Amino acid sequence: MSVLETLPIARLQVRDATPDDIPAITAIYEWHVLHGRGSFEETPPTQAQMSERLQAVRSQELPWLVALHSGIVVGYSYATAYRPRPAYRFTLEESVYIDASMTGRGVGRELLTQLIAICEQGPWRQMVAIIGDGENNTGSCRLHRQLGFEVAGQLRSVGFKLGAWRDTLIMQRPLNDGDRTLP
Repeated sequence: MSVLETLPIARLQVRDATPDDIPAITAIYEWHVLHGRGSFEETPPTQAQMSERLQAVRSQELPWLVALHSGIVVGYSYATAYRPRPAYRFTLEESVYIDASMTGRGVGRELLTQLIAICEQGPWRQMVAIIGDGENNTGSCRLHRQLGFEVAGQLRSVGFKLGAWRDTLIMQRPLNDGDRTLP
């Protein structure tokens, strides 16, 4: 049992990510790249590459959050533009990654809830989740359903990772008025 598993989840704090968080963010993501099926990357990015990713998100004035438990970064979430073409400018894609020792304890829910709330303060109307390993990624699917995401589609066997074909599940939820009104 790790030290994190013995700490009460009530001490969770969510805040904007800073460059000082990059080592922890990189370590969390490295585990998911090497052992998880949710990310389709196969080589973990370096701290310098993760720093560039944080800067890219921030340069678009989009949120990147970290969750801290007793001062330790235990997860992160961020929003990016769904696609670069102008017609997609009101749609965001979100990502959430949790330290493997902290899954199932509400960290992802708190991160995604706060990410959605921040994104609803902007002009965006849709949020998309691209979930690696599709319906087999039950924790992620459950979290997204609980927060208003619905399945929009599934791409079968589009990734090959850890010795097997992996699906991608696409889930979506409206932000603000969704498509009920024009932007």
